[in-house]
Amino acid sequence: MGLAKSQKSLNKWTKEKWRTGSGKKSSDTGEVYAPEATIKRLKSTPAGRKKLAEANRKKRKATKKGIQHARHGLHKGRK
Repeated sequence: MGLAKSQKSLNKWTKEKWRTGSGKKSSDTGEVYAPEATIKRLKSTPAGRKKLAEANRKKRKATKKGIQHARHGLHKGRK
């Protein structure tokens, strides 16, 4: 019997290489973690760089308040 759709999605998500925009630890920089492909795509355009910078600002603000999981909007609508 094959995997359920949700299990396939989780399996794919687990295999993705996740990182910050700078490649450094998020705890040191306050940056968001995202799949490497997403980071590359965002960094390739001015609008994408702006979106990534805004997400990092939201992440840093939430971290300052003691919130571990910030609602920065990069993963909005993706399941």
